[in-house]
Amino acid sequence: MEPTETFPARLHVVLARVGDKAVVFRRGPSKRVGTFLWDRRRDTFQLGQWFKGRIYERRSDLSPDGSHMIYFAMNGRRGSWTAVSRTPYLKALDLYAKGDCWEGGGLFTSSGTYWLNDRHFAERDVLRKSSRLLRDESYRPEPSYGAECTGVYYPRLLRDGWRLTERSERGKWNAESIFEKNLPKGWVLRKIAHEQVNAPPGRGCYWDEHELLNPGSQTHLRFPDWEWAEWDGRTLVWAEKGRLFRAALKGDTQVAPAKLLHDFNADRFEAVAAPY
Repeated sequence: MEPTETFPARLHVVLARVGDKAVVFRRGPSKRVGTFLWDRRRDTFQLGQWFKGRIYERRSDLSPDGSHMIYFAMNGRRGSWTAVSRTPYLKALDLYAKGDCWEGGGLFTSSGTYWLNDRHFAERDVLRKSSRLLRDESYRPEPSYGAECTGVYYPRLLRDGWRLTERSERGKWNAESIFEKNLPKGWVLRKIAHEQVNAPPGRGCYWDEHELLNPGSQTHLRFPDWEWAEWDGRTLVWAEKGRLFRAALKGDTQVAPAKLLHDFNADRFEAVAAPY
């Protein structure tokens, strides 16, 4: 029997829009997901909880102050659901039944309100409501980007300062959307978001790669292994092969040497109770 190919942990990060909090979703093996609180001022990390199943991280969000998160999850025993919890834990304060993988998850419209991504919501879907947060029933992302991960992920990117510059079909079940964000010194961070059945090994059907461009200096740097990247105050942060990095931009032609913030590959499942 040939040995099974192994891949680095997959990482996806959501930054709070106010303050220094972020949540890191660490996936691997495929049906094990851990959440970690990232203090971006100190660059320290705290384990939240592990989950045996699938969390659709692109349908997740943090409240602007970073105190709560909303996420969409599924496992084989309980079906699927959307939950609102205290960052970085998964224990639900508000819990909504879903049953399938169409839509689900949501976005925060303020620190006290969130949009539930479910056009067919009914009161019978409320399994628990214990937070003081309110569902924002008036919000609808415009335009719509479908009923799967892109329906939450793309509006979140647009809200957080990215602009959609190109969207193209590369073949059957293979699309590509390009988002860009302006950085200091004339730099542009480009996110190439793939929507792809039969994606390359080690990738999901939704996966990203990144580039840095500086038109003034005619610099074009490609980073196919950056699965997540964002501008954080005065530095660039990114995830690559299960590790999180930070670096400054050096002039208009280079990225300064990177600082490794945390290697998530060694983290393993452990049972943790939420402190609430």
